[in-house]
Amino acid sequence: MTEEYCPHHQDGNQLVKRIAIAIVGLLIVCAIVVLLVWAILHPSKPRFLLQDVTIYAFNLSTAPHLLTSNLQITLAARNPNSRIGISYRKLDIFASYRNQQITLPTLLPTTYQGHRDFTIWSPFLYGNDVPVAPFLQAGLSADMNGGLVMLDIKVFGHVKWKVGSWISRRYQINVHCPAYISFSDRIKGFQVGSAMKYQLLQTCGVDISL
Repeated sequence: MTEEYCPHHQDGNQLVKRIAIAIVGLLIVCAIVVLLVWAILHPSKPRFLLQDVTIYAFNLSTAPHLLTSNLQITLAARNPNSRIGISYRKLDIFASYRNQQITLPTLLPTTYQGHRDFTIWSPFLYGNDVPVAPFLQAGLSADMNGGLVMLDIKVFGHVKWKVGSWISRRYQINVHCPAYISFSDRIKGFQVGSAMKYQLLQTCGVDISL
């Protein structure tokens, strides 16, 4: 028995194929448009500035090797883009000395920056009786006796770019802000109650990666 020819069945298959091709073509066009917009706008990295550091406690004990450092920092972030918004998510900030973390991470609030907008955070950073390696204790003691300690204020988290209603994938952001704290020249700091405040206005390094 021969198979009967069914024109309606073939028409149905052709319609499905045409719909599938149209959907794929639309997706390709949308992807090309997004890539073109991204290439034309070419987003710039946000700019961070460490404005000041207030030291409430910075005490080093030698036996055992423990460091207590309690401080408040003022950190400013600016979106330099005129057509792209930036969303900051899950930003952790902490202080380190010679690549050793000396305070607990503090979570910054989720923040959205519009075009050429700026944000200021003033978090407290706490590190009570943090163990330090003997060689770091020796280096920190030498720096303190020399009158100048260089801390590194670090921010790790994620950002997303926003153009109109389109939102990019998640990118990792790493921010490094050197903070030079003087323990001898009091001209660089001024008393705030029992604390010492240092005006720094230090530009931070910013890295964006996948």
